[in-house]
Amino acid sequence: MAKRVTGPEIEKLIQLLAKVPGLGPRSARRAALHLIKKKDQLLGPLGHAMGEAFDKVKVCSRCGNVDTSDPCTVCIDPQRDQSVVIVVEDVSDLWALERAGAMNAAYHVLGGTLSPLDGVGPDDLNLRSLIDRVAEGSVREVILAVNATVEGQTTAHYVTDQLAGFDLKITRLAHGVPVGGELDYLDEGTLAAALRSRTAI
Repeated sequence: MAKRVTGPEIEKLIQLLAKVPGLGPRSARRAALHLIKKKDQLLGPLGHAMGEAFDKVKVCSRCGNVDTSDPCTVCIDPQRDQSVVIVVEDVSDLWALERAGAMNAAYHVLGGTLSPLDGVGPDDLNLRSLIDRVAEGSVREVILAVNATVEGQTTAHYVTDQLAGFDLKITRLAHGVPVGGELDYLDEGTLAAALRSRTAI
């Protein structure tokens, strides 16, 4: 059995960092050591920022985004087209779409996908508030920007069924060849989706 070479406080820091997605035990140890070495420049400010985030960050009751205000910055932005709602699985997807800057629309975060094997059903997702938003009558288009996985597509079909009675346009992201992609390197599923989703020139 390996001997402990650090105090319990450092061990706790490593264990917590290891729970962050993308950081395993080894990466967590390296990150903890780097933070400790840069205690004044990094560890202190990081601890302060995390404390502020813990106190102030909320989940938007309208769209499910995370922000320090409720409703969130996106929902109260007067420059956004609130009649177009982009439905995403998670907040990270919302952030990715915002980085792309392709549309100035509103969002709705489901908080996951339907997955019976994992015990995730419709009641576990943020669906009711989406239906309520559409029922208000100001939404003219819902864009389903879910992942091209089995769970994502199942969720997209379920959301489409739930919104079937409303007078609105329901679209989804195109699937196929990525910008800059070479056909030889793409998998068969992506190529098949690209052919099915072909458009006129």
